[in-house]
Amino acid sequence: MRAVTWQGKRDVRVENVPDPGIQEPTDAVVRITSTALCGSDLHLYEVLTPFMTPGDILGHEPIGIVEEVGAGVPDLQAGDRVVVPFQIACGNCWMCLTGLPTQCETTQVTGEGMGAALFGYTRLYGSVPGAQAEYLRVPQAQFGPIKIPEGPPDDRFVYLSDVLPTAWQAVQYAEVPEGGSIAVLGLGPIGDMACRVAQVRGAGQVFGVDLVTERLKRARERGVETFDLRSFDHEKELVAAIRDRTAGRGPDAVVDAVGTEAHGSAAARLAQQAAAMLPRRLSAPLAERLTFDRLAALHTAIDLVRRGGTISLSGVYGGTADPVPLLTLFDKQIQIRMGQANVRRWSDDILPYLTDEDPLGVDDFATHRLSLNDAPHAYEMFQHKQDGAVKVLMKP
Repeated sequence: MRAVTWQGKRDVRVENVPDPGIQEPTDAVVRITSTALCGSDLHLYEVLTPFMTPGDILGHEPIGIVEEVGAGVPDLQAGDRVVVPFQIACGNCWMCLTGLPTQCETTQVTGEGMGAALFGYTRLYGSVPGAQAEYLRVPQAQFGPIKIPEGPPDDRFVYLSDVLPTAWQAVQYAEVPEGGSIAVLGLGPIGDMACRVAQVRGAGQVFGVDLVTERLKRARERGVETFDLRSFDHEKELVAAIRDRTAGRGPDAVVDAVGTEAHGSAAARLAQQAAAMLPRRLSAPLAERLTFDRLAALHTAIDLVRRGGTISLSGVYGGTADPVPLLTLFDKQIQIRMGQANVRRWSDDILPYLTDEDPLGVDDFATHRLSLNDAPHAYEMFQHKQDGAVKVLMKP
């Protein structure tokens, strides 16, 4: 089959690889009909290269048709249409039953000290072959795949794999009071969708911050009050502008949908790039002990949120030695919640919104639809924010 493989920093290729098959009774094999490019994939493209191996199959946002199931998968059969969550979880352990499948005790990558295994996401999360491919082996298929109806296009449901539950959890964790205010830093796919989720869940004021013209325009057209970071000489001016819209206090909640690759902090960026350029035998041990994130977005969130408010982190951070301003967090009495989205915890809540009325705007959420063969171009375009790229779907 054809699959998108990682070969080095900023080097992805579509190659022929062996077809997957059933290995365990709880496996299924899914023929992928659409697969998406995620902002998290860009971390593998550059920042997290020390944890990658040439030939790794990328991707974790698929929808497709079940081709084959193992004997331990009673609720799926060949021909079922399914979305596959990005995390691999059993559904039966204590963590899963508590609503935390990202911490699944059956698939935890204990050798790396990490949580549940993820598709296509470094050795830290199990080196499981990913979903930017023609076929995908799905472990723990007795729990993971979400059955969806025939009829509507893939765009209607594919975002259940990651974008929708990640945005939903970001807003849930933000604990915005009814009619309250929320600021979303970063209007890429997750930030854009988080604004939409906040609107349908009753937020009174939704602010969006970015520095890409097309992303600001998309959010503004859906009623988000946008702030162009390029219009301010300093972060303090941005904070003051949003505070002016919230009685001088700041928003009730801030979602950081940017994460480790925020703008700013030239020193941290240089450290990230230097680590990625080292030989893997040197860079991986270094990254495990001494890595830094670019924290511009997090520091803005801390400054911006009102006293007693909540910060929800959905952007991926991977630093092991990040300086955090605990004095300010303590003094402002800020709550912080974070983590990978627990997809199956939220999927039943989200499904009622995926109707012909399309309140979340999923049907036209994608900005680009390409062939899987165009994956190298898609990665480069998305990395450089070219051609208005916000969300890319690929068809095998």
